[in-house]
Amino acid sequence: MQPSGNLHIGNYLGALKNWVRIQPDYECIFCIVDLHAVTLYQNPAELRAKIEEIAALYLAAGVDPEQSAIMVQSAVPAHAELAWMLTCVTPVGWLERMTQYKAKAAAQESVGDGLLQYPVLMAADILLYQAAIVPVGEDQAQHLELTRDIAQRFNSLYGETFVVPGTSLPSVGARVMGLDDPTVKMSKSATGAYHAVALLDPPERVRKTIMRATTDSLPAVDYDNLGAGVENLLNIFQAFGGWSSEQMRAHFEGMRYGELKKQVAEMVISCLEPFQRRYREITSEPGYLAGVLRQGAERVAPIANSTVELVKQRMGLYTGA
Repeated sequence: MQPSGNLHIGNYLGALKNWVRIQPDYECIFCIVDLHAVTLYQNPAELRAKIEEIAALYLAAGVDPEQSAIMVQSAVPAHAELAWMLTCVTPVGWLERMTQYKAKAAAQESVGDGLLQYPVLMAADILLYQAAIVPVGEDQAQHLELTRDIAQRFNSLYGETFVVPGTSLPSVGARVMGLDDPTVKMSKSATGAYHAVALLDPPERVRKTIMRATTDSLPAVDYDNLGAGVENLLNIFQAFGGWSSEQMRAHFEGMRYGELKKQVAEMVISCLEPFQRRYREITSEPGYLAGVLRQGAERVAPIANSTVELVKQRMGLYTGA
């Protein structure tokens, strides 16, 4: 995840919760991608603070630094080094067709080269560790497919070098939509005041945001005719509460929207309370976060450096050996 904006319940239910679930079954590397963040200007002091905030949120969510590596992208220079070598084998046309690039470029008067090269750096993040599986959602499927294309192109040019990551991904978590516009996915870059519930929002802020959520013109929950906003609220409750579909329908069918919102708000607040308490404990311990991030970088650097060394050998670059 990028250390920009505020992580919200969509990030937790759609990614973090799933990461915690799968970490006993895989050798996991969780990266805070600060090099990706600077494709747009970031205030340096705010960026450094956000890096630590994201790390603390990973830990508060349950990512275990004894089981998994938590690291910062720029702390392992091999990320940027491999990205350049992959850039040299990636056709510009592949990058220009990326839907996220086209959408962002259309919204700006001028576009920095970092935005175009963003997917190559993402490919480097994956290929650097010879990753077999990448637990991302559908919105990142095109980037993963590009990573596969880049790996296959490099392998065809220079010989078998990279593991081509599989397209069969572990199941991702709930897809949470914007509370102010339930037709778009909840985003930490959205500017709407009541678009999302941030993971560190106090209870009154959570309650106010959810009570202002968009529903539809019906007066009460009708499971045979759910509007997008009502369905989103129900999905949030179910994802936090772990209720079955049968329980949900029996409880909420016919409930008026005001009461629905109250119950969703209370469920979210009750689930965020222990999460926020753990966050405060983590951030109050001097040196703990820095130690976790340092150990994470030290743990993955040998893998990353080994891959870069192999790529240099394949390409004929000078290695000093």
